[in-house]
Amino acid sequence: MNPIANLYLCAMIKNYLQNLSIEALNPMQEQSLLHLKPGASLTLIAPTGSGKTLAFLLPVIEMLDPVLPEVQTLILTPSRELALQIEDVFKKMKTGIKVNVCYGGHPVKTEVNNFREPAAVVVGTPGRMADHIRRKNFDTSNVRTLVLDEFDKSLELGFSKEMEYIAQNLPGIKTRVLTSATTLNEIPEYIGFNNPVLLDYTENTDPQKLDVSVLKAEGADKLELLFKLVCDFKAEPALIFCNHRDAVERISSLLMIKGIVHGVYHGGLEQEDREMSLIRFRNGTHQTLLTTDLGSRGLDIPEIKHVVHYQLPASETIWTHRNGRTARMHASGRAWLLLAEGDYIPKFITPAPEISEIEDCAKLPELPPWETIYLGAGKKQKVSKGDIAGLLIHKGGLLPQDIGRIDVADHFSFAAVKRELCLNLVATLKGVPLKKKVVKIDIAR
Repeated sequence: MNPIANLYLCAMIKNYLQNLSIEALNPMQEQSLLHLKPGASLTLIAPTGSGKTLAFLLPVIEMLDPVLPEVQTLILTPSRELALQIEDVFKKMKTGIKVNVCYGGHPVKTEVNNFREPAAVVVGTPGRMADHIRRKNFDTSNVRTLVLDEFDKSLELGFSKEMEYIAQNLPGIKTRVLTSATTLNEIPEYIGFNNPVLLDYTENTDPQKLDVSVLKAEGADKLELLFKLVCDFKAEPALIFCNHRDAVERISSLLMIKGIVHGVYHGGLEQEDREMSLIRFRNGTHQTLLTTDLGSRGLDIPEIKHVVHYQLPASETIWTHRNGRTARMHASGRAWLLLAEGDYIPKFITPAPEISEIEDCAKLPELPPWETIYLGAGKKQKVSKGDIAGLLIHKGGLLPQDIGRIDVADHFSFAAVKRELCLNLVATLKGVPLKKKVVKIDIAR
């Protein structure tokens, strides 16, 4: 690259980082930018929360042709939540390049309409993207870069056939990227790798950041122990992992009876319910989230202080991914293992942590400071976060510090508002227009 082009690239990257409120690239992102060039094959292995998304987005953006009105890069990801997260990061960078997202549960008609003026970058789940390609909803001949994000998770969820079909129907692919949170024993031939560069950052994690504590119940029932532990957390965010969705629902019902405010997240929920749980957890309406291993990676959630293994992880890989939600990057965190009578600490947890004790605490945690407000308009109605903040401040009488995180979807939006102000706010805004149109505004249920 000539010096002028290099200076321009450095300036652009600096702008992107400023828009993301990031001071500097980490070593993994620097190496990715160095090695991921047109025609390259790259495998990037790094733990959850290490910045893999930015590591592949920066070089991908560099390779795009800004004047070509066709899909040029396809990013496949195993879950709709991760697809939305990647889209969000891309938009926050403010590149001026269009990005679209496709996933199951999202209106197909909306996606087909978006392809009429194709985005240069499309992020999608394997099933939905295979369906679009099968129906010839967009021209695949100009797709030059294929990114398989969280590839190990996609294989685990059974998307191999869909990914193979997609790869075989992208005739112009020159550049291939594969990311994973775990080491891959074998890369399928259909990926088409040619002398791939391997960037493996799994050995650079700091195990000392994560403290592990073990709590032992007096009998076979661990619920009372979990209750005491959550009370002890007070306002600190926590993820509680179970092995099955039935266990999540059962424990949720019991915690609800005890008065613990929390959310649930698993594959058996409808898409809207899953997204609502994540929105509430992100914005602080819920400080505790009960989940299966579906919540162990690829989710845009805040830094977690506590990870609770209510049911023991079945393998070292699951143990690693669950704990990857805490002690991320330069932060620290704690993992809790809850043992019933007859349970033993898994052998793959080394060194074996000692049994701890927790004091009885009958006092429930204070209610979270935020509540979530629903607004019946979103991106398709040209509503922005600024529009919503303006409505809440100028018409609702709130102060800026009374408003938390705002999330804008296609046809609706959510805003975190100080809990004690919600009822009066909803009453005040009844019949008040948003962008010259009266929309439903209520406390999200």
